[in-house]
Amino acid sequence: MSQDKVSVIIPTYNRGPFLEKAVNSVLAQSCNAYEIIVIDDGSDDDTRTRMGKYDSRIRYIYQENRGPSAARNRGIEEAQSPFLAFLDSDDLFQPEKIKTQLSSMQQQPDYLISHTDEIWYRRGKLLNQKKKHHKPGGYIFVRCLEICAVSMSTVMVRRELFDDIGMFDETLPCCEDYDLWLRASIKYHFLKIDVPLTIKNGGRTDEISYQFRVGMDKYRIASIRSLLKKQSLTTEQISLARKVLVNKAGIYGNGCLKHGRLDEAKYYLDIAASAV
Repeated sequence: MSQDKVSVIIPTYNRGPFLEKAVNSVLAQSCNAYEIIVIDDGSDDDTRTRMGKYDSRIRYIYQENRGPSAARNRGIEEAQSPFLAFLDSDDLFQPEKIKTQLSSMQQQPDYLISHTDEIWYRRGKLLNQKKKHHKPGGYIFVRCLEICAVSMSTVMVRRELFDDIGMFDETLPCCEDYDLWLRASIKYHFLKIDVPLTIKNGGRTDEISYQFRVGMDKYRIASIRSLLKKQSLTTEQISLARKVLVNKAGIYGNGCLKHGRLDEAKYYLDIAASAV
């Protein structure tokens, strides 16, 4: 296993034209210390045909549709490199992404996780990021409680991270990235690279974040509740997690109440009242 090689894991589902651009952005990297693993999560479009055009640098793996967590986990299992990077199939790497990030991690071996700045586009229009979405570095547990503070396509990790904290939770239909980085932030600091090395494209209705745009916080609530059952949290971390849990469950429960979902409202308001 080469110590200077990165496995780039690209999960995809029915995004053939976007996937090609994503793959091409990896092939255009300024260094060639990588392998590309495309996990096709049950696409029924022309994804297979499009991937058939490429040479052996791309490992294309098809599986029955099981969701983004299962696709990423399959990629982790198949990866042959000590460093892993993730690229959503509608995003792009800048040409210096792998070289810059890999070099930074090699120079700072105490970090298991790094992430970069990114450029955001929504339906082709360049966006200015809100302050709350500016990427943090160091000890980011509090930020990871509040929002998903780390974007998947900006990340590079050492393989041993998953040996320690586990992989993506396949029971979550969304917010699996929030859950993973929250678990990681309990004990690990995040290396922040202050260069926009990823291009994030959004605003389409086929995105999971769009499909779950209403009610997404209930999955974050589930993640925090699961976290509070762990024995590894400090007293301060428990207090912080409960504070965020009460806030999120209260807001979500009152939203359910407003829309007449009384049983669901009671469930989440009870969580807010008990903070567990």
